[in-house]
Amino acid sequence: MDTPSFSCGFAVIAGPPNAGKSTLLNKLLDYKLSIVTPKPQTTRKKITGIYHDKRCQIIFLDTPGIMQPQQKLHESMLSITRKTLEEADVVIALIPYTKGAEPFDIDFASELFNSWLKSSGKPVIAVLNKSDLASRAVQEQAESVMAGLFSPAAVISVSALEGTGLERLVEALVPFLPMDEPLYPEDMLSTAPERFFVSEIIREKIFLLYGKEVPYATEVVVDEFREQHENDPSRKDLIRCSIVVERDTQKQILIGSGGNALKKLGKAARTDIEELLGRPVFLELFIKVRPDWRKKQNLLKSYGY
Repeated sequence: MDTPSFSCGFAVIAGPPNAGKSTLLNKLLDYKLSIVTPKPQTTRKKITGIYHDKRCQIIFLDTPGIMQPQQKLHESMLSITRKTLEEADVVIALIPYTKGAEPFDIDFASELFNSWLKSSGKPVIAVLNKSDLASRAVQEQAESVMAGLFSPAAVISVSALEGTGLERLVEALVPFLPMDEPLYPEDMLSTAPERFFVSEIIREKIFLLYGKEVPYATEVVVDEFREQHENDPSRKDLIRCSIVVERDTQKQILIGSGGNALKKLGKAARTDIEELLGRPVFLELFIKVRPDWRKKQNLLKSYGY
């Protein structure tokens, strides 16, 4: 009997803000790799997640949401998405179902396919997410419309939140994976370093704990990441991070009365960081004001955009 062939390659997840890209990645990996919040534009940088099974290894690349740029930060985020599309062997065009009269945003789907994906020349799997919002009849109609308008390689309805349809998605991706050997070991979930995920966890807690413009005006920089010494395992890792904001008023909101808001943020972030690392940490957070950092190319570059 022939041994089943093995496939490996890169799949980019592209779509609008709040389409469920990060939720999809996390559910595929059965691990919370990308931060997820109810607010749009949570993901700002490329997130690499590595899926493994007996027949394939898929390196998923989660990208910032495609939107109309309002400032330099958004332009940098869109640039990340464009460059990431160049790395793809196959693209997942993620379009969410809606509760409105139209099952999905046809105008955005047209923009995504015609302005972004056609020029990439990459095969596209159209994935209609949040199928839990739509009946099977609506799903079948929407899939037919999507196939007729854009002629993708496949059209699949999934619910990233509930985990339905993901096996079909993996099956649809496998034929487009060009390599016959895995690139990474089976126990590896991402190529990003621990300090990247530390900064992302802190950003997630800011998005969850603060309202209005504050989360969008913040950036998290890991200034120091000192691991415990092997000869003294009782000592905690030392992690010092700067939370960058644009105005003094935002700094005061982050700190809160008597520093209580910042303490709450630190406690919530430390809990998740310790779960990520599997060891205790000592986390220090400092607030720095950098006026209009989202509009300044030199600062954006220094923050990795």
